Amino acid sequence: MDRTVGTSAHTSGAPDTSDATNATKASRRTFVAGAAALGGGAALGALPVAQAAHAAAPAAPAVPAAGRSVAVLGGGVAGLTAAHELAERGFQVTVYERRALGGKARSMDVPGSAKGGRRPLPAEHGFRFIPGIYHNLPDTMRRIPFPGNANGVWDNLVAPPEMMFARTGREDIRMPIPWPGHKPAELDLDDLRRALTGLIDTAFNLPLHEVAYFVNRALVFLTSCDERRNSTWEKTPWWEFVRAAKMSLDYQRILAIGVTRNIVATKAEEASTRTVGTLGEAFVFNLLGQGADGPPDRILNAPTNEAWIDPWVTHLKSLGVDFKLGWTVRELRTAGGRISATVIEDPAGVRQSVMADHYVSAMPVEHARRTWNAEMRALEPQLVRADKLETDWMTGIQFYLTERPKMVDGHVNLIDSPWSLTGIAQAGHWPDRDFPAVYGDGVAVECLSVDISEWDKPGMLYGKTAKQCTREEVAKEVWAQLKAALNDTGKTVLRDSALHSWFLDPGVDGLGTPNPTNEDELLIHPVGTLHNRPSAGTTIPNFYLAGDYVAVDIDLATMEGANASARAAVNALLDREGSSAPRVKVRGMHKIPAVETLKRHDRTRWRLGLRNALDVG
Repeated sequence: MDRTVGTSAHTSGAPDTSDATNATKASRRTFVAGAAALGGGAALGALPVAQAAHAAAPAAPAVPAAGRSVAVLGGGVAGLTAAHELAERGFQVTVYERRALGGKARSMDVPGSAKGGRRPLPAEHGFRFIPGIYHNLPDTMRRIPFPGNANGVWDNLVAPPEMMFARTGREDIRMPIPWPGHKPAELDLDDLRRALTGLIDTAFNLPLHEVAYFVNRALVFLTSCDERRNSTWEKTPWWEFVRAAKMSLDYQRILAIGVTRNIVATKAEEASTRTVGTLGEAFVFNLLGQGADGPPDRILNAPTNEAWIDPWVTHLKSLGVDFKLGWTVRELRTAGGRISATVIEDPAGVRQSVMADHYVSAMPVEHARRTWNAEMRALEPQLVRADKLETDWMTGIQFYLTERPKMVDGHVNLIDSPWSLTGIAQAGHWPDRDFPAVYGDGVAVECLSVDISEWDKPGMLYGKTAKQCTREEVAKEVWAQLKAALNDTGKTVLRDSALHSWFLDPGVDGLGTPNPTNEDELLIHPVGTLHNRPSAGTTIPNFYLAGDYVAVDIDLATMEGANASARAAVNALLDREGSSAPRVKVRGMHKIPAVETLKRHDRTRWRLGLRNALDVG
């Protein structure tokens, strides 16, 4: 998922004009997109260190904005969505972004990799995917024009036909993703033999009573009322809810750990049952064709900027949106119970006090809250609660190969890997892109994009955590873990001789030192997180929040959540203005009438202090 996940870019942190320049190049060209899947991972700044001379410099005279103006602080999915909806309703919108438009969803180029008139090799923070449970983001995508597409960039979505759980030392579990119109994966006799072996091996090693128990727990959650979900299940870790500690290793790896890594990109021992269950429920409905925008697993048919972000920015410019790239938000100022200005550092390091009628904070929470002052927190208690939200590392690395590996035609989850790896070979899903003809030096033919979800456990080569390794050691360790999972049953999928090069997300810095940093951490969902997520509208009359940490119906840090929160922020702004403009539609999670009836029955039991009727403990 997007890990799914991360979503909006940030503008806090030290100025980085070189990165801003690279971002401008990326917006002109294209680069990498990726994806996770029903069984994949969601994909997922430098700490602000102002130069002393700039830190002490007084703010320049205020630059007033004319008319019904809105300053959108952050140019990721949340910020671009807010700008899109506001511009369509006639507002004067300026987006301030420090690094690159698109945020964690963007693609980027590998420096120095372009030769012979080709584009640089495509890279990314982590692979993307846009499952059928999303509705708000696809609606936005349909409204972004793309040449030759009747439904805009939405028509650039393609659906992998399968996914796989890769196990070390045992045959992998390869599973089709059923959906009408899916092109089936190409399998030979050996593929079929291995697929059957993996499924039967799992069936015989996973006791029937454990399968029955897991199904029961799923039904308990499915029929639990919202009150029980928001209280009891929000306080209960998924690991405890499914009684994983008492179950077999296969149960733990596949049903407890595998599910949480795939769906919510967080640790089963800590993740809220409400979060895991809500998304698991949505994916089941999606597989059954209930309320789905499309197949459970969809990715873009080209690098993200080429297929989505660049066309979006072009469209927003046509609507009158002004972009300030390389501008860093430093602080918000208050006067009379309102936001009076935002202090923003331009690419030259000069601070300006920018004024607007309204301010939409669309930065990730770990960067946004650095701009909130004590008066803002006193005016809006939600900001104090948001200080308790937690983030963690989930970062991508790409391996460029000189041959196409014969692996699953979709996402793979390496469930036994020490660093909790998930990945996808992308070039085969870009049918209109002749990879070696378009990118790099003409030798690399494939981009294997891998997400590292666990940065604090020892690896298999060096006995060190990912944070303790150098960048080179991280690459070697991940490659070794990939081979251990994919080359372990007599079939060589990855060859050392085919490894052309690699690229690790530049947002990670200081690896191998006592103080490594990550500019793009991912919001995680330990128990209690729900009650610390703020709403899009605040008690500060001209201040709004948009981002994957804001409370919306999809209880997860996703691009869908970022998009939905931006829509909610725009609606709150329209209400404050008393605007007659149409409100933005915000679609919630799909509900099935029969299940809602059972949930109403459970609400009665909850009010009486009784357990769910199916809860056998």
